[in-house]
Amino acid sequence: MRKRLLRLAQIGLLAYLVGPTILEAKNDRNKPIDPKATKETKALYRNLRKLSRKHILFGHQHATEYGHGWVGDSNRSDVKSVTGSHPAVIGIDFSGLSGRSLEAIDKTKALLRQQIIDTYNRGGVTTVAWHFSNPVSKGGFYWIDTVSVAAVSHLIPGGSHHEKYKEILRTVGDLARSVKGKDGKLVPMIFRPYHEFDGGWFWWGKPHCSQKDFVSLWRFTVSYLRDSLQVNNFLYAFSPDCLFKTEAEYLERYPGDAWVDMVGMDNYADFGRNGRYDVSAGIQKLKIVSEYAQKAGKLAAFTETGLESIPDTTWWTTTLLKSLKAEKMRLAYVLVWRNDRQSATHYYAPYPGQASVPDFLRFYQDPYTWFEADLPKMYR
Repeated sequence: MRKRLLRLAQIGLLAYLVGPTILEAKNDRNKPIDPKATKETKALYRNLRKLSRKHILFGHQHATEYGHGWVGDSNRSDVKSVTGSHPAVIGIDFSGLSGRSLEAIDKTKALLRQQIIDTYNRGGVTTVAWHFSNPVSKGGFYWIDTVSVAAVSHLIPGGSHHEKYKEILRTVGDLARSVKGKDGKLVPMIFRPYHEFDGGWFWWGKPHCSQKDFVSLWRFTVSYLRDSLQVNNFLYAFSPDCLFKTEAEYLERYPGDAWVDMVGMDNYADFGRNGRYDVSAGIQKLKIVSEYAQKAGKLAAFTETGLESIPDTTWWTTTLLKSLKAEKMRLAYVLVWRNDRQSATHYYAPYPGQASVPDFLRFYQDPYTWFEADLPKMYR
């Protein structure tokens, strides 16, 4: 094992509509936006903030659910098979919590619940993506010109599907309030809805809704989960894709500091996708995220990245690690995408025998990167 080392009141309808006062925004700095956040959620926030000064946690999507050529094995991940430790951050997805039969949703809840609890009991951190199937039309979570409907305006207050959206959020809330570790405490999660919203590939993307409606959707989602459903174990993460060059562009659809705990970015394009590298541009975008977080009193993270099939066998140290260490940034974690259990080419972390394993072990052994076995007690 390697070296271990409020707002003042609940936001009501008026605050939801007009945003926070100056005093409220000031009091939101350096702590969760939920004034009723559980002790464990507050501790996670503080510890992520503290650790980001000298370290970065490594994360992998669906790491313990399945991997390259396997599914459902207990206490297994491809990363652990290579390094001896699970990733510090495990990514899951709420995609299966709507648009399906009640029986299928209940089965998904049970599987997710076990993943979340197991990660907490081991001392790791859970982050949640939401590839949310369009509740207004067919097409799933992607935008498909022939079938997809621009749904955001229908989901916000006053929209035709607002009540249906509230029902979906109640399903999310039911799961969130049901995940308790062996210590009896609710498990904190980093909830990252509506990611990559600056692109057009998802139905909530920029070409398919106005800035005003997107902000309204975000604020309602947070307010309903936190204030109406009493979900007090979420930290809320805002993460566009990499289609920005300035802070102003990054913040174009930002809902406000009173509505976000963590700022992040998804970026595959600058880090080798399709053989294209513009690492200096990627670093500058990460710097924008990190500097805004420090200025606003928020957490920051590199919420998604990776190189599919990892054909560059030194990508971990010469591209990713070098970028993360540049510019003295403070990033809580970096997460690479999933390892498909069936595809021979769709994977983003090495498995035993994969060509980048030697370099990944150098990445793992670097004092800057922390995996699950390195973590202190994150919830105290």
